[in-house]
Amino acid sequence: MRGADVHGSQRGPEPDAEAGSGVDHEFLALERELAVFLRRARANSGEMAREVHPDLESAAYGLFVRLESAGRQRATELAGYFGVGKATMSRQLRALEDLGLVAREPDPADGRAWLVHLTDEGLARFRSVRDARRSRYVSKLADWDRAEVAELARLLAHFNARAED
Repeated sequence: MRGADVHGSQRGPEPDAEAGSGVDHEFLALERELAVFLRRARANSGEMAREVHPDLESAAYGLFVRLESAGRQRATELAGYFGVGKATMSRQLRALEDLGLVAREPDPADGRAWLVHLTDEGLARFRSVRDARRSRYVSKLADWDRAEVAELARLLAHFNARAED
């Protein structure tokens, strides 16, 4: 049996070992498509981060997205959200701070803690790159109905919410 991807191109046959094993082919297809999507997303995030600043790692773009949408956050909250250790998050934030793209301020609720936020320059650079990315999405999905785009966004949000559990 051959499967077609969303663009109609044919994929190779499903491995025979899976045929009678009780494996749900829908979940195999999901895994395959997510693997491709994630590989492309990682590469894309690296490009986007370097567009914000040439010295940034790919993980930095996700930090910009989160800080822009959620606002000021403690480093521990960011580490928890991304599923990384505090040391990793501290290192990433320190690099962004050194470039003047994020800043820290004392947490008014706890003077021992710090809140991280995007600087004006960091926000402006991020938004410029994000807007260019959005234009590429609009171009790539120009033949999609807006309801399909909304449904894809809804399904991805649902999937991401499950991943947080």
